[in-house]
Amino acid sequence: MPELPEPKLSAHVRRLAGRLRALLADLRTQRPSQVKTWQVTTGATVAGLAIAATSVTLAGPWDGSGQRTAERDRAAAQRTEGGAHHAGAEGGTGAKAPKAAPSAPSVLDALGAPGGTAPLPKGPALDKRLAPLLDGSPGGTRTAAAVVDAATGKLLWGRNAGDALTPASTIKVATAVAALTAAGPDHRITTRTVHEPAGPEGPGRVVLVGGGDPTLTARARAGGNASLRTLAERTARALTKSGAREVTLAYDTSLYSGPAVHPIGRNDNIARVSALMVDEGRLDDSSSGPAPRAEDPAKDAAARFADLLAGHGVKVKGAPVAATAAKDALPLAKVASPPLSSLVERMLTSSDNDIAEALNRQTALVSGRPASFGGGGAAVKTQLGKLRMPLGGTRFTDGSGLDRDNRLTPELLTSLLARAAQPERPELRTALTGLPVAGFTGTLRNRYSSGPDADGTGLVRAKTGTLTGVHTLAGTVVDRDGRLLAFTFMTDGPATDPTATQSRLDRMATSLTTCGC
Repeated sequence: MPELPEPKLSAHVRRLAGRLRALLADLRTQRPSQVKTWQVTTGATVAGLAIAATSVTLAGPWDGSGQRTAERDRAAAQRTEGGAHHAGAEGGTGAKAPKAAPSAPSVLDALGAPGGTAPLPKGPALDKRLAPLLDGSPGGTRTAAAVVDAATGKLLWGRNAGDALTPASTIKVATAVAALTAAGPDHRITTRTVHEPAGPEGPGRVVLVGGGDPTLTARARAGGNASLRTLAERTARALTKSGAREVTLAYDTSLYSGPAVHPIGRNDNIARVSALMVDEGRLDDSSSGPAPRAEDPAKDAAARFADLLAGHGVKVKGAPVAATAAKDALPLAKVASPPLSSLVERMLTSSDNDIAEALNRQTALVSGRPASFGGGGAAVKTQLGKLRMPLGGTRFTDGSGLDRDNRLTPELLTSLLARAAQPERPELRTALTGLPVAGFTGTLRNRYSSGPDADGTGLVRAKTGTLTGVHTLAGTVVDRDGRLLAFTFMTDGPATDPTATQSRLDRMATSLTTCGC
């Protein structure tokens, strides 16, 4: 693989180019089974895009360290991701390898214009590219679309851009922006234990208090998540220090209110929404995608906690019971989730419904509303209103997009993406960096694999949304002239061929990457 030429760039970008060379050297050491040729080529392209765009657009979907695409995306590409109801979302798997992406040097040249001065695509040219694909939807399908310039928010092309359609999982973009705005990217969700000392009637009581962390894990390897095992160890240590060797155990889920079962009913795509759960209530060893779920995630979490306490020498008398912790209970121990920014990225990349509903309720709590489906929806709308987002016709009934009664517009989704790209909004950046990368990560890993849409591999970042008859795609691309564009494509119609519909949307996004129009 040839070395990159040394273009005339800033010191910051030269440092990023050095990182890219290190990445390419690392890729050379990988065995063929570890990384695919097209991913190596495209990984270099994505890195080139990010390095150039750091100095060009000043608003690209990359974080302050330069970018978090090729290195981490290549690693993530080795894992299967999932999480939402994306039936038939895997796309084509033709035997013919996809066309190689353009080389990094040529991409750097293409993005050499000063920030904000690259030419804007023109509406008629965009219409010529996009309209035939959108119009190719089956009869009876409602369609809506928008393409905006991320730097200015200007609408460059649209079809029914103000029409509110069912967004499916693209609503998670709104969930992410609202949560980041309300609670901030550094917010962590705490799970804790408290002690109600012994009285004349028996031993003292430990209460396991749920804070709404869906990533709390009971597994031996926490993987950066808050650990129930760690909480048990700390709790047992505190109890032993106070002389308590026997306790009863209760669990407190009072932070949340309203129905726990999602409006779609019991479903393997989402657990009962509870302030206390471990491993998203999964009954297998999966970490994403559909899976059998516990009937009562909080009760199961408490039972596992009791076993862990016993393993540290604290006997739990009787079975755990549901209760509300006394206000004067003594603090024992606590563990905290990863920062909200990390939860947002995981939610978007894997389209994780459990995290989405948790973030919806965190937004409600910070906003002073009930932590329920209704309270979360109202809080999200309030937070987006504070950002002066276009909310006409919108409806928020959940945070995950599983409910078909949600309504969003392309105008809103593209506005959210453009706002997250603004340099003065660094707290929103993970609403972009978490977007799946075409052919690499999350719900786009197995799309863009063949045919005309394959040219978008590694270049399109987008949140997918799929329900029966509903197909949506919302994300960002950098066009050939170096302009960062935000797009949203939405269809809602008869349940025909989901793969063909998704491919049309993928080709629409791909066509933007080659647009110098």
